[in-house]
Amino acid sequence: MTSGPGLFSDIGKRAKDLLTKDYLSDQKFSISSCSDSGVGLTSTAVKKGGLSTGEVAVSYSYKNTMVESKVDTESNIFTTITVADIVPSTKVITSIKLPDLSSHKLEVQYFHHHATVTSAVTLNKNPIVDLTATLGTPAIAFGVEAGYDTTSGNFTKYTAGVNVSKPESCASIVLGDKGDTIKATYLHHLDQLKKSAAVAEISRRFSTNENTFTVGGLYAVDDLTVVKAKLSNHGKLGAVLHHQVIPKSMVTISSEFDTLALDKCPRFGLTLALKP
Repeated sequence: MTSGPGLFSDIGKRAKDLLTKDYLSDQKFSISSCSDSGVGLTSTAVKKGGLSTGEVAVSYSYKNTMVESKVDTESNIFTTITVADIVPSTKVITSIKLPDLSSHKLEVQYFHHHATVTSAVTLNKNPIVDLTATLGTPAIAFGVEAGYDTTSGNFTKYTAGVNVSKPESCASIVLGDKGDTIKATYLHHLDQLKKSAAVAEISRRFSTNENTFTVGGLYAVDDLTVVKAKLSNHGKLGAVLHHQVIPKSMVTISSEFDTLALDKCPRFGLTLALKP
């Protein structure tokens, strides 16, 4: 694929990942392996509250084709087939879920030096069409997103955003929820090796006049350990600890605490991912 402004979903992604990724309250255990022929196998077990679930994922890659299939404990089968460069600078993604026949989706992505366009349609009797377009460069990008229900003739969503990215920082503004919310984010790396970073996010919902402000940070203690933390104006304090116990295998401990409700116990999450 050519270098360019990236997908619309990439707008604000760096800051969003730092504030949301791995902040879990579940217990999760996964084992992954990969053969020389390109076949990967991942088994995952998750316990959330008193409910335990699990899934087995098998992936296979050959040349420009990637196939991934997941089977969970509720007998749902989710398969994704990705084929790159059927036409130069394109990617075609087909998603199939069984037995839910209404969830099938076909997506086409086109990448250009100064533009990225995607189109996705659900493969059912009442298709919904999603379109995105992003213009610019890896340094600055403008994008729009729209969803259209062909049955009702109504737009399910329309969103616009701008992203400015530098090696040491990234800033974005997104107008979403059909113009009802606006969100601005800023991430800044505090050192050249990117071992530490600070991030801030502010959002406003116009229909309720509600403002939300969240600040967070990341710090790499050493080559094996990374800690993250965040705090919102609603008193939600979260923390994450990543530690590489053996090469390619990670243990993640997360916690969330409501500073405005000191009588409530904090929530904890634990994830162990093993890769031979």
